[in-house]
Parts: sequence; structure tokens; C-alpha cells
Amino acid sequence: MGGFFSSQAAYAAEDGVSAVIAIHSTGEWTQNWESHTQTNKLMVIDFSASWCGPCRFVEPAFKAMAAQYSDAVFVKIDVDEIPEVSKQWKVQAMPTFVLVKGGQEVGRIVGAKKDELERRIQEQINT
Repeated sequence: MGGFFSSQAAYAAEDGVSAVIAIHSTGEWTQNWESHTQTNKLMVIDFSASWCGPCRFVEPAFKAMAAQYSDAVFVKIDVDEIPEVSKQWKVQAMPTFVLVKGGQEVGRIVGAKKDELERRIQEQINT
């Protein structure tokens, strides 16, 4: 793969250095959510599952976007680990990406549509 995926940021993510915040408990989610609602910064939430093929397919692109768009917060939630959070956000398919600003949902992408996800992130960062 060339271009976007061969960037240094993508390699850094593959080496385990990632700008994505992995949330593993409701308490962690609550803490991150409360601090996020105090800002107008874009939060991109990746609802996924370890068994989900499309989720694994899009993960390197999500990590690369997190490294590229440092003015947004990227969060990953495993729907099987903390199902109450995915229910709160009415997630019914994986992967689902929810874009949030100021505590309000401003976009949602269902499926491994990495080009659409990046376009929507760029739109929100530039508004």
C-alpha cells in the first residue's frame, strides 16, 4: 500500500504508539466523556468488536487518522467489553463511528467506510 498508509504516522501506530484512546470500562468512558464535553474539540468514537472483520480492516486507517488529526480526540470502544455505552449511543452494527462536538453527535458512519470517515472528520475540524 502506498500513499496515506505508508506514512510515518501509520508505521508509528503499527509499532504500538497510537493516538487512539482505548476505553475498557464505563468509568473510563465517563471520565473521558466528561472532560470532552468541556471543550468544543471533535471526538471520533470507534465502536467495534474484536471478532469483526470490517473493524480489523479499518483499524490501521483509524489509527493513521488519529495520528494525522491531532486536533481531534479518537476513542475506541469494544461493544462486547462495555455494551452499556454502545446501547447509550444506539450502536446496531460494527464498525460504527460517531463524531461528537460539544457533547452533541454531529455525524455517524456505519461500516468500514474509511474515505467517508476521513471526509467527515475534515469537515468537522474545519467548521
